[in-house]
Amino acid sequence: MASTANDRAQQIFGHLTKATPSLQGKVCIVTGAGSIVGIGRATAIDLAKRGPKAIYVTDLTLNNLEELAQEIKNTYKVDCIARAVDAASQSAVEGIIDEAVAKYGRLDVFFANAGIATADRLQEEDAESFMNMMRINALSAFLACKHAGAAMLKLGGGKEFTGGSIICTASVAGIRSGAGSPEYSASKAAVINLCQTSAYQYGGTDVRVNAICPGLIETGMTKGTFDYARQKGSGHKIGQLNPTKRYGIASEIAHVVAFLASDEASYLNGQAIAVDGGLSASHPIVPGRFH
Repeated sequence: MASTANDRAQQIFGHLTKATPSLQGKVCIVTGAGSIVGIGRATAIDLAKRGPKAIYVTDLTLNNLEELAQEIKNTYKVDCIARAVDAASQSAVEGIIDEAVAKYGRLDVFFANAGIATADRLQEEDAESFMNMMRINALSAFLACKHAGAAMLKLGGGKEFTGGSIICTASVAGIRSGAGSPEYSASKAAVINLCQTSAYQYGGTDVRVNAICPGLIETGMTKGTFDYARQKGSGHKIGQLNPTKRYGIASEIAHVVAFLASDEASYLNGQAIAVDGGLSASHPIVPGRFH
C-alpha cells in the first residue's frame, strides 16, 4: 500500500530514533562499480558499512567485481553479488532489477553510476560520438529512473511501504560550462534534468531521485588528467581552482551517495548536489578579489 504523509513521517521518526545501521534490511544495486579507484566501488563499500541486506555490484564486465563482492561479504557480512550488466541496455537493467526482487522481494537503492568521459573539443566530436555519450551516460540514468523506480513501488521482503532512493552520477559539468567536453557536459545536464523530472513523476510514493555532481575526483576516468599534470610537474596544482584548494577522492563522493541512499536523507528529493570542493559556488574571480 502507498503510505500517507503522516505514516511516512512516523516511520522516519522511528527510524531516526534508533541507533541502527541506516540501510538495515535494504537491497541495493550499484552500476559502474568495476574500477579499483572508482566512485562505484567506493560507494558499494560505504553502503555495506550501513548494514543493508544485499548489494549487487555491476559493470560492463566482471573485472574486479568478484573480488569486491568477496571483500564486502567477508568484511561487512553483507550479501554481495557481482554481475556483468550493460547499464545502457533496457533488458540488462530490467534483468538485474528482476533478479534482486525475485531473490530478496524488494529493491530500495539504485546508484546509477556507470558513465564515460572524453576531453574532446566541439569540432572533434561528431554525431556518433555524441549519441554514444548520451547512450552510456544519459540513457543509463533514464533506465534506472524508470525501472528501479517501478520496482521500488512493489512491497515484499519485509517492505511495508512504497519508496526507495535512486541516485544518478551527474557532474559539475552538467551544471554549467567549464568542466567537461560539450558532449559529456550535455549528457550530464540530461542526467540532472532526468532526476528532477523523475522526482515529480514519483510524487507521493516516497521514491526519491537525486543527482550527485562530482567535481574533479581522482578516479580511473580522470587518470589521464592526473597523469598528464604529474608528468609536467604540476600535480600540486590539480584542484586549485576551488576554494578547498585540492581535488577529491572517490570515498568523498561515496559518503554523500550513501547518505542519499538512506532515510536520513528522507526530505532530499529532485536535487543536483555538487560535491566539488566549492568549485561551482562562484563565477570566475580574480584571485584576491571579493573574498
